[in-house]
Amino acid sequence: MRPQAGFTLVELMVTITIMVILLTLGTVAIAGYQANARDEERKADVTSIAQQLESFYTANGDYPATAQMADEATINSTLPNLDPRALRDPLTKSEDPISLIVDTDANAPTQASLNGGKTYIYQPLTSANALCTAATTECRKFNLYYTLETDLTVKSITSTHQ
Repeated sequence: MRPQAGFTLVELMVTITIMVILLTLGTVAIAGYQANARDEERKADVTSIAQQLESFYTANGDYPATAQMADEATINSTLPNLDPRALRDPLTKSEDPISLIVDTDANAPTQASLNGGKTYIYQPLTSANALCTAATTECRKFNLYYTLETDLTVKSITSTHQ
């Protein structure tokens, strides 16, 4: 009787199982790295917006009111040096509406209002912590809110002139 060449069914099953486990671990790791990269991009976007708002304050003596940040066109005219890509979350396509929205009240937004990390919220405030809606109102401070995709925590950046 001559020995048979090749692998047994058990050897093939063990090899395939090991390969599936390794591929699954690799896929999970890559997904985590991608989420971390998107979170870093969110932080960079919001930091860039905050820097442009501080430049606006330096030039004008106050921060833009909600009316000056109502849509993409008014934001671009109010903050002309802002990179347009900073207005969109990393998961938002360039043809989709911007991710930066203006808050409608002076309370801190909830995780749900931040749309699972796909929304940045600008909250201009008066010195009395009321929402600053009109350009004629003195906007003395601001808060920018965003959510991290990896752990869904709400983060904020506040103005330097509190």
